[in-house]
Amino acid sequence: MPRRLALLAIVMAVAVEGALFPGAGKAETPAASPGTEKDTPVIVFAAASTKTALDAVAAAWKTNTGKTASIAYASSGILAKQIEQGAPADIFISADLKWMDYLQKAKLIRAGTRRKLLGNKLVLIEPGDADVKLEITKGFDLAGAAGDGKIAVCTLDSCPGGIYAKEALESLGVFASVEAKLALADNIRNALNLVARGEAKFGIVYATDAKAEPKVKLVGTFPEASHSPIIYPVALVEASNNPDAPFFLSYLKSQAATKIFTGQGFDILPK
Repeated sequence: MPRRLALLAIVMAVAVEGALFPGAGKAETPAASPGTEKDTPVIVFAAASTKTALDAVAAAWKTNTGKTASIAYASSGILAKQIEQGAPADIFISADLKWMDYLQKAKLIRAGTRRKLLGNKLVLIEPGDADVKLEITKGFDLAGAAGDGKIAVCTLDSCPGGIYAKEALESLGVFASVEAKLALADNIRNALNLVARGEAKFGIVYATDAKAEPKVKLVGTFPEASHSPIIYPVALVEASNNPDAPFFLSYLKSQAATKIFTGQGFDILPK
């Protein structure tokens, strides 16, 4: 029980920030549940790469409905394990299918609520003041371009961004040459920050991360065929009893939310 309470305290302390995007209409906003005046926030566990867009979606949700969402961001694998251990989440947004499959197999997500939400692209970035020319193709000399510098990625065995990165590097035949140069971060936004601060010469992140950080520059995009499709599934957590959670889940597919997600560079996927 103390562990559950600690997790709850951490989640509830997460402040929802972000600017409301102009033009997000209210006419198509899914209704929030009626009833008590007291607002119990919808607790969302979401992949770190969704932060910029999802903060704005939560702000729009609050403006349109008066309801709030508290969002905890981390690597999908860490969040899935916390849900498995009893963390009080209402909604889970993963950056890959693997971790949603993990929770579904354990019967920890609500039947019939899972769907595909977003798509993304995998990119190579560098600090904003750098100017490396590098074409991402089979056998490209990423190791030589990195020199004595590091290549920031998130954890290769559990973080979706790291898993996609390893797939891409192996597919292109360069993983063995760069493995010793990889700087591993616990989530993809922390990998992004290493590049933004100039602590890594390159980073492998999502296109939406690169768009959200003005201190980095795009070097190139990895071929889609070099890695698994980047798919973000979403679902209600089975243990959720918040009546507003299904309405926030619906709002993620609304016109207002779609405008925000596409504005940040995400692809909107059919169910």
